[in-house]
Amino acid sequence: MTGTDLLRSAVARHRPWPMCRRCCGIALDMGSARTRAWIAGKGVVVDVPTVAFPGAEAVYPIQRGTIVDAQGCAGMLERLLVPRLPRFTRPLVIVTTPVLDGVAYRAQARAAVEALKPCGVLTVPGARAVAVAAGADLSRPLLVVDIGAHLTEAVLLSDGAVTDAHHAAVGTGDLDGTTSAEQLVEAVVAMLTGMLREDRSSLTVDALHHGVLLAGGGALRPEITYRLTGRLHAPLRVVPAPHTAAVRGAAELLQSAHVHPSTCTPLPPAARSDQGLSGGSGRL
Repeated sequence: MTGTDLLRSAVARHRPWPMCRRCCGIALDMGSARTRAWIAGKGVVVDVPTVAFPGAEAVYPIQRGTIVDAQGCAGMLERLLVPRLPRFTRPLVIVTTPVLDGVAYRAQARAAVEALKPCGVLTVPGARAVAVAAGADLSRPLLVVDIGAHLTEAVLLSDGAVTDAHHAAVGTGDLDGTTSAEQLVEAVVAMLTGMLREDRSSLTVDALHHGVLLAGGGALRPEITYRLTGRLHAPLRVVPAPHTAAVRGAAELLQSAHVHPSTCTPLPPAARSDQGLSGGSGRL
């Protein structure tokens, strides 16, 4: 099944979402290279380069997993998504975030998403969204490796919550320059080795025993997956359509958010950017 087929499948599952002023929802995954969005009810999936055009020249508002230009992101989201939304809607937006830069990223992402005039903004660690898209068993320890264009994350989940995480400012977008596939694999192995050394429990060992979940554009590169399989000495499970896994997982979580009591009543203006499923933190 192709990535397009999986996205269409997700659309079919969520199509019953009622289209009303308060019920429209958006799942959003903003990466350094690509921005992907899914709109509930309309079945629209946007998959475009993360580029803003504030003037005559293109600007890249996200670099190495960090939002460096929130205003540029806001302009990009307004240009891409507002024309696709029903008029006068205030959507509920769920945004995937990197783990280790989560606080700063969430603040900048909320500022950017204000361009969509949301009724609420929820955030979820990208690794958890990947696990949801893969249908992984979140009741046991899970290692998720997400190899993006300019950022690679290794995240340990326990009961669905982030227990440990490492990242490296390198990705598939660097393979045409001075970085080789072998070096990228070495970065992943080094992160997982560091997690093993620092773990005073058996969570990392248990997660490795069950296998590493691999997502991101790097999971589509045979030269990476082949080397990782040989180096990890552990099962390697590639998520179907790994490059769109995060936004698909966010779409799954958006459906749960829709029926949560915290999203069923209007929010005061001061609370709209901070409301989360677990209450107040804005994190899933």
